[in-house]
Amino acid sequence: MLYAIISQDIENSLKKRKSARPDHIARLNQLKDEDRLILAGPHPAIDSIDPGEAGFTGSLIVAEFENLKEARSWADADPYVAAGVYSSVVVKTFNKVLP
Repeated sequence: MLYAIISQDIENSLKKRKSARPDHIARLNQLKDEDRLILAGPHPAIDSIDPGEAGFTGSLIVAEFENLKEARSWADADPYVAAGVYSSVVVKTFNKVLP
């Protein structure tokens, strides 16, 4: 089943994001290599693909997991969580309709 992992950043998270990003991306690439990653990306703090020093306000990941417990466990182990980037993380079931 698909799950949406919706994360909200702390204020001024950019420095913490940059330091934890390689490990965060490695985990996402593992999901991709397993054909379980549907999409992933951050929410820019301004109306720009590259927000520069404005940074990001959070992230969205949609991926396949066996169940909600596994999705929550995966989300809780994210390097951004360990680095204190996120102020909150919500994990919800996701039903892809389109495309």
